[in-house]
Amino acid sequence: MFLSEQDIEPIARRLLARSRADACEIAIRGGEEQNLRFAHGGATTNRSLADISLRVSSHVGRRVGSVEIASLDEGAALAALERSERIARALPPDQDYVAPLGPQNYEDSRRYGEATGTLGMEALAARAGEAIAQGMAAGVDTFGCAASGRRFLAMVNSAGLFAYDRRAEVEISVTARNRADSWSGWAGENAFDADLLNAGAVARRACEKAAHDETPRDLEPGRYTVIFEPDATAELARWLLRALDARATDEGRNFFSGKRGGEPLFDAKLTLSSDPADPLAPDSSIGFEGVAQRARPWIDSGVVASFYRDRAYARKTGAEAVAHPRGFHLRGGETPIEDMIRTTKRGLLVTRLWYANMLDPRSLLLTGLTRDGNFVIENGKVVAPARNMRFNASLAEVFARIEALGPSRRAWSAFKDAGAAAAPAMLVEGFPFASRSAGI
Repeated sequence: MFLSEQDIEPIARRLLARSRADACEIAIRGGEEQNLRFAHGGATTNRSLADISLRVSSHVGRRVGSVEIASLDEGAALAALERSERIARALPPDQDYVAPLGPQNYEDSRRYGEATGTLGMEALAARAGEAIAQGMAAGVDTFGCAASGRRFLAMVNSAGLFAYDRRAEVEISVTARNRADSWSGWAGENAFDADLLNAGAVARRACEKAAHDETPRDLEPGRYTVIFEPDATAELARWLLRALDARATDEGRNFFSGKRGGEPLFDAKLTLSSDPADPLAPDSSIGFEGVAQRARPWIDSGVVASFYRDRAYARKTGAEAVAHPRGFHLRGGETPIEDMIRTTKRGLLVTRLWYANMLDPRSLLLTGLTRDGNFVIENGKVVAPARNMRFNASLAEVFARIEALGPSRRAWSAFKDAGAAAAPAMLVEGFPFASRSAGI
C-alpha cells in the first residue's frame, strides 16, 4: 500500500491524541511492488504485492515500549498503542534513553518519479522482451527478473516531528548461459528514473560475458592483479562504509580505533560520500531515528572525514548525531576499463561479489565469493573465463592499492534495498584469493 503525506497525517494525529504516555512516536511504512521473471525465451511468473506496517512507540519515563502491526485498522492501531504503553511501564529504565526527536528540515531526495512509481506490468514485459531478444541474437539463454515499485516511510511524534520520504524504482537483472551450459554472465541495473534504464544494453552485457566456448580455467589461490567492475567495487565500498561506526571506533573494536585524525589510511584516489541530491545514487533524506541526512564526505582523498553515530551515543559524547547513509557514491576516475585490461600483464576481471561477510572488524578482513563472470587477462587481453574463487581480503589493503579508477556509474542493488550506490571499475594490485569454488 502506498500512502501520501496527506493520507498519513490524520492517521498519526488520531493515535497521538489518544496516547497516555509521556511521549509517543508513530512510524508507518509500506509500498507496492510488481515483478516478472523470464527464462528460455518467455515469461515464467509474475507477481504483484502490497504491504503496510505501523509501529507505535510509547515513552514512559526512561522506558520505551514498541508494538508493530501489519494493518492501519483503527481498532488494531489503538490496541497496539495501549499495548505499547503497558510494555513501557513494565520495562526497566534504559540508560541510553533519548527523548523523541523534534522537527527537522529535510532536503528533497531525487528518489521518486511518478512515471516510475506507476509503471505497469506491460512496461516490465517490454523490458524482459528486450533482454530475451538480446539472448536470441547472441545465441545464449537468458534468465532474469524485471521489477518496479514504490515505497514510503513516515515518522510522526508528539515532539513535533513529521518526516516523509518516498522512492520509486525499476530494475532488471539478467543471467545468460551459453548453450553448452558451461559458462554464464550477468548484468543488472536499477534506477529511480525509468527513462534511464536500458534493458537491452544490460542484457547485451550479460550475453557478451556468457558467449564463451572455452573451458573455464581453475586458477590457483594467491594474489592477483584484479579489475573489479562497478558492481563489485560497490560491494567492497558498502562494507567499508559500514565500518565507519563512531562508537566501535572509540571503544577499540574496529580498524579505525587509535588512528590519528587526518591520517591517510587509504589511497588518495579513494573518496566516498553520500548526498540526497547526488545525481547517480541519491541518499534518502531521512536517516535512522529520523535524523536529517545531509551531503557528507565519509572518506576524502584517503582520509576519514566522518563517522556515523546514533543519538544516544551522540548525547553521551557531546558530538553530532549522524545517521548511517543508505546511498553512497565512490568517486571515479578517468581510466576506461578497456585501458585497465590493456595495461594488465596477468590478472583477473571480476563481474561482482556475493556472500560477503566481515571476519575481523579490527583489520577490516572481509570474506566472500566472486560470482557470474570472472575472466583471465594475459598480456593485455581477456583470454578465457575462470571459475569462481573465495577471497579473504583486508579492505584496508584493498583500498590502499588502487592503481586506477574508471568513471562512476549506478551500481545494481536488489529491489527493496533502500540504498543506491554509484561506483567505478577499480584496478588493484595483490588481491588475495584463498581457495577455489566450482561454480561458474
